[in-house]
Amino acid sequence: MTKTDDAHIITFNILIQYELDHRRTVIYKKILVAMSGGVDSSVAAKLLTDQGNECIGCTMKLYNNEDAGIPRSHTCCSLEDVEDARRVAWDLGMEYFVFNFSYDFREKVIDKFVDSYCRGLTPNPCIDCNRYMKFDHLLRWAESHGMEYVVTGHYARVEQDEATGRWLLKKGLDEGKDQSYVLYNLTQEQLAHVRLPLGGLHKTEVREIAEKQHFINARKHDSQDICFVPDGDYARFMEDFTGKQYPAGDFLDENGKKVGTHNGAVRYTIGQRKGLGLAMGAPVYVCAKDMQANTVTVGPEENLFDRIVYADEVNWIAIPELTAPLRVTARTRYHQTEQAATVYPAGEGQFRLEFDQPQRAPTPGQAVVLYQGDVVLGGGTIVAVE
Repeated sequence: MTKTDDAHIITFNILIQYELDHRRTVIYKKILVAMSGGVDSSVAAKLLTDQGNECIGCTMKLYNNEDAGIPRSHTCCSLEDVEDARRVAWDLGMEYFVFNFSYDFREKVIDKFVDSYCRGLTPNPCIDCNRYMKFDHLLRWAESHGMEYVVTGHYARVEQDEATGRWLLKKGLDEGKDQSYVLYNLTQEQLAHVRLPLGGLHKTEVREIAEKQHFINARKHDSQDICFVPDGDYARFMEDFTGKQYPAGDFLDENGKKVGTHNGAVRYTIGQRKGLGLAMGAPVYVCAKDMQANTVTVGPEENLFDRIVYADEVNWIAIPELTAPLRVTARTRYHQTEQAATVYPAGEGQFRLEFDQPQRAPTPGQAVVLYQGDVVLGGGTIVAVE
């Protein structure tokens, strides 16, 4: 074999290796972008395409808002939202798909929402949507089509801890828009394949990027929290959805004495003051509900405060498990200011959280999320309070 032949073989091998490396690079940069039709996910797509990634846009069709009498604006999943997302994808030169996940959304999110209220709980369907739809269905679809990541417009950050190798979920830098609370259920496997490009930006910066790009949704209002509930009237939605009526019952004071008649226990949440229609000489709040007896107990605001919260369905992120008490800060509601507390192990998949100061109306059914600095330690669903 001549030196020339050797050179040709070496060159051929280099070309083959280059082609293989190039293919791996393309696969690595092939990304599925979840697009709601809003400005946040649109800018997330813009940032990723600007970096040279091959992005494919998608919108999850979860529920037909118009059929439920929900206005098109201020909601997600409407035809208008789909068209806005499609237009942005077109502007960015992206392929675009609409996935109909309405059956699973009904089973995993809406049915659970209705069942929770009927059991006296206060659910958070946005957390369930993230858990079962965005970061389950979309990730599995992306993986089956050779895509490395799913990207969303959430204001939070995903980073890998170099010391432990664990993937971390961190707060978004815009404190007013931070959405780490609703993402606490993400697993290590999911975090490894999720990217959140808006985590280091403020909302004003996102709007500016969208305006410079002349996106159709640059000034579009943010969607409401619960997309399938008309005007926030969840009890009316439940009646329309199930065909059931939720009967009136007794308002009771803290001594068990009847003080009025309510319009159905499902219509009231712990800590509620407005809309009770009671004249008792002093302000009263919903302190407890008995769904079997269909009673709602009211009392003074001081009766709402508790120091101890029990949680189950726990997901740990920054640590593999809790083996000893830890000092943390915690939120029991989405936009609540974090409060100092100590978390204790309480059995498999559970923990007990003791706040330094009593907290107003921690409510079963809601999420409690634990932080250490800007890192999400983990979280769970509140099942009881003391």
